[in-house]
Amino acid sequence: MRIAEIFYSIQGEGRLAGMPSVFIRTTGCNLRCVWCDTPYTSWRPEGKEWKLEQILAEVKGYPTSYVVVTGGEPLLAREIEELVKRLKQKKYHITVETAATIFKPLQCDLISMSPKLSNSTPWRRAKGIFARMHEEHRLNLPVIQRFTDGYDYQLKFVVDKKRDFTEIDTILKRLKNVDPPRVLIMAQGRTKRELSEKAPWIVDLCKAYGFCYTPRLQIELYGNRRGT
Repeated sequence: MRIAEIFYSIQGEGRLAGMPSVFIRTTGCNLRCVWCDTPYTSWRPEGKEWKLEQILAEVKGYPTSYVVVTGGEPLLAREIEELVKRLKQKKYHITVETAATIFKPLQCDLISMSPKLSNSTPWRRAKGIFARMHEEHRLNLPVIQRFTDGYDYQLKFVVDKKRDFTEIDTILKRLKNVDPPRVLIMAQGRTKRELSEKAPWIVDLCKAYGFCYTPRLQIELYGNRRGT
């Protein structure tokens, strides 16, 4: 399995924010978000091959029972099902973070989906060569529905402008039985200042829609850098 990094930190976003966790970050992605905060897994994929036994041994070395499998897009990895199966056998609590464009049956405790809004499409970045591909694949409602129907889930949306809430509402109306408190909204930003400037109006709109606001603790505490 090709891995960009494995590190020990706290979960920065979502329902488990603040939880000490081991992060297994795969490399490779089928999308190209313009504001991607891990370009070394998508725009310029980096990493090395790890055997599953090596990954499990590395995880064992950290004092937590919480594991987050993230990316890039971890569901692209051929061995993802076997990895989470073996982690589950060792009694870890497993969160899988995905853009929810691909479905695979996974033995995990929480599927953390981050469907991409239109604000993610790179119309100008890299002369727009990835824009059409990204726009065609960024939202897969049948996959999202399969995960919400069969798993404990959260839906995380990255918001940049107030109009993004209208787009989120439209998406949710096309899905069945989505629980609004499981919809988490976070600000698009790479600095603590950017996040804090957007937080007040995002919180107000979360209150209006009944969604949850989630911080991005990894940026607030460490800045936008690897291994956090």
